[in-house]
Amino acid sequence: MIHFVLLISRQGKVRLTKWYSPYSQKERTKVVRELSGTILSRGAKLCNFIEWKGLKVVYKRYASLYFVMCVDVEDNELATLETIHHYVEILDRYFGNVCELDLIFNFHKAYYILDELLLAGELQESSKKSIARVISAQDQAVEAAKEQANSISGMIASATK
Repeated sequence: MIHFVLLISRQGKVRLTKWYSPYSQKERTKVVRELSGTILSRGAKLCNFIEWKGLKVVYKRYASLYFVMCVDVEDNELATLETIHHYVEILDRYFGNVCELDLIFNFHKAYYILDELLLAGELQESSKKSIARVISAQDQAVEAAKEQANSISGMIASATK
């Protein structure tokens, strides 16, 4: 089971957090600070797995971001790395070569994609096409709602003149 997911920049800024296990806000802050310091200080040639407080932290660096997942000790590290890579591939497909700015300005999309991929800390959907279809439908629904809101605003404006 995945306990939490973190996206951390090389400067130590947190870009995304998703918690699947109960942690208080104080504990979350402490976990993020501790893990970001540990991961950022590790050399590039060291392995991407860390034993941490009875759990296992698996991370992978893509460009300027570290994708971090904390899993149970008995979980397979390579499967977790594959899940991280799967998430990055979906982000790449959606944003067209995803970068840190895409995640900063469209964080809600990054969360939505993660929610389509993982459910309660377990891999929910392995098909990239299926996830892309659902995200596309969501985007269309948002655009339709925006158009409807604009048309209602237009009607209200013309009625009040």
